[in-house]
Amino acid sequence: MRRGLHSRGALFDTEPPGLAPRLVGLRPFQHGPSPCEHPRELPFVVFAGARGLGKSAVLAELRAAYEGRTPLALIDCEADRFAGPPAGRPHEVWSPVAQALVTIAEQLAEPVADAGRIPFPRLAAGLLAVAAGGWNDRDVPRVRREAEQILLLNDTGSWVGAPTSRWVGRVSARLTDPLTGSLPGTGPVVEPVVEAALETFSEGVSPTHRRLRKAAAWYRDHPNADGNPKLGLLLLSGHFRAGGDLRTHAEGHLVRALLADLDDAYGGSLPRGHRTGRPVVLVDNAQSAPGVGLMGAVLRDRADGIADRVAFFAGLRGHGHPALRNATRRTLSELARTSGWEPGGTASSRALLVALPPLSPDDTPRVVEAACRGLAVPSRLPGAAHRLTGGSPLGTTLFAESARQNLPRGAGTPGELLTADLVPQEAEETQEAHEAHEAHEAHEAHEKRAARDGRPAYRELLDRLVPDGRRDELALLAVAHDRESACVLAAARLPGDFGAVGVLDLEARLVEEGLPTVPGQFVGDPFLRALLLLGLHRREPDHATWKAAHRTLVAHYTDIPVAPDGSGDDSGNGSGNGSGPKEQRILYRLLHELALGAAEPAVTYLRDAFPRHDTKAWLRALVFLASAPYHPAPVPDGYGGSASDARTRVALGRVGTGPPPPQGTDTALHLRIRRLLYGVWQVTDPLALPDPVVAERLRSELGHLARLRPTDVEPLLRASVHWPEDALAGRPLRLG
Repeated sequence: MRRGLHSRGALFDTEPPGLAPRLVGLRPFQHGPSPCEHPRELPFVVFAGARGLGKSAVLAELRAAYEGRTPLALIDCEADRFAGPPAGRPHEVWSPVAQALVTIAEQLAEPVADAGRIPFPRLAAGLLAVAAGGWNDRDVPRVRREAEQILLLNDTGSWVGAPTSRWVGRVSARLTDPLTGSLPGTGPVVEPVVEAALETFSEGVSPTHRRLRKAAAWYRDHPNADGNPKLGLLLLSGHFRAGGDLRTHAEGHLVRALLADLDDAYGGSLPRGHRTGRPVVLVDNAQSAPGVGLMGAVLRDRADGIADRVAFFAGLRGHGHPALRNATRRTLSELARTSGWEPGGTASSRALLVALPPLSPDDTPRVVEAACRGLAVPSRLPGAAHRLTGGSPLGTTLFAESARQNLPRGAGTPGELLTADLVPQEAEETQEAHEAHEAHEAHEAHEKRAARDGRPAYRELLDRLVPDGRRDELALLAVAHDRESACVLAAARLPGDFGAVGVLDLEARLVEEGLPTVPGQFVGDPFLRALLLLGLHRREPDHATWKAAHRTLVAHYTDIPVAPDGSGDDSGNGSGNGSGPKEQRILYRLLHELALGAAEPAVTYLRDAFPRHDTKAWLRALVFLASAPYHPAPVPDGYGGSASDARTRVALGRVGTGPPPPQGTDTALHLRIRRLLYGVWQVTDPLALPDPVVAERLRSELGHLARLRPTDVEPLLRASVHWPEDALAGRPLRLG
């Protein structure tokens, strides 16, 4: 794989062939053929998942692997060109799907290897009929430009330069003649334009004219055309202008026209050159309008037995779509040797939905080390990167790039690398080329550019990971644990028109984005939640909104008295972070107090609960409380957060770190649990590097606690063995 993709071998491997070569019929980055897995009908492959999982990167890699080797097109359905019609073109004769077909055809037409350009006469004839529905005599120059652009889809490249331009100019003039005649200047002029097109196509004897005549004749099979090409084109145009389901059917016919033109190029009586493999169409952000329409049209035709030769690969945000209800679902690893796909009786069964996995704990360090080659990388940083990002390919890539740029400046912890300025690599490369002549000394020039143009890495990540709009509101609600507490925060801290409706809307959008739903967290994805909370903390210099949000939830949960002996428990089953819903609310309150810097209530709770609670439940409560966000006090030079991390000193029991235990309590147990809480808090913090001394101290603290329990000591003993290793490796602490 050319672009440093990891954990994607099931797609791109050549021995044995991965999914891509088995569907395209060509080896990636080579001209050699590859055995085809599905010779009769291909699955429409859809890569699904949340933002940042590498769907766009996979499609870009597919383009790099096959561009210039087989006809290929890549569209991004969220691009501006699909948002609305060009200036002057009426909405009733434009749609995102029609625009996508033009874009795809223009790319597929390009000559590759030893084969010439591919013409699209059927598509051109249909698009002319559709476009004519918006033509009139008020803007003839624009109309001619539209006609010329469409006619160029029929170009085979056999003429060079001026001859092609002259032919297109002559035909477009013939097509627009009806606009300058005696026809009124309002209303569609489809019929005279279609008549002019059919006459023009029938006059010549060149291969171009023959293709156009054949293309026009193809429309005689349009539903209700009764074998009349002119009527078929008129019906197509009218259905398109009508909108709704009729437009959907018209768009489907245009998609079919493009695929029929491709079929001619590969299997017609006079294919232009030898073509191996299959053409490839890549559709990014297929959840947007052109992608949904294109995908639906292809799936319906395939279900109706209308075959095509195209290998479609799409990227879909989320984990499904109504158009993919019956799709075969596979993980990427299951596709290494065979897809196991068989079409069923519905259109959606023609799709193969592939969930892209995050990077593995072994892959993330490779990405960081590759980006920072030649730099002194802290030994625990790669593992900490995986703990922070959860293997998000986008998150890992940008984090590694921030490390490359900011480790030499003194940043060293994940939190410092997220808050340090980052110049995205593509912007940095462009600026380096532009300013090369101004740089007298490369390192100084790089630092000046980054300081001038960079912005905090966490903001760059949030721009790419968070749904458009409502980012500030989502950052506030990331403090919440569920819909109830989110509504409490919204009522207290957001404008009155946001309310419960706004909470429900954001909750639904998170699900649509494919983000996980996790009990106890309004924002279920840990990486996204960490970024949102970091942004909330840095919103104001005095952290006013951050503090107010936690205080609001402390107040919300103060109606439940602390009762570690179980008198406030309403379940008694020992499951969850505590022992039931009331106990969980207590833990929520203690977590927010800890986030505000008040640790003693959490220590007191854990101390009093230790002899009474189930050991596993107690350990879960400890780990949950230790997940409270922590932000060290700033240091004068801007870096060195690990040196200012007060948790390390408390965890190691240094003198003067914490108030004395209350009178009448077990002093040794209180201090031990305080050290343990601070230690777990430090080594599991996604924004910090785990301190190896603190991690090793966990072993002895847990071992001593095990000796204080007469029974149920196994979880403590296992934790004393596994937690230090888990912490330093960046893994979640094992609770089994």
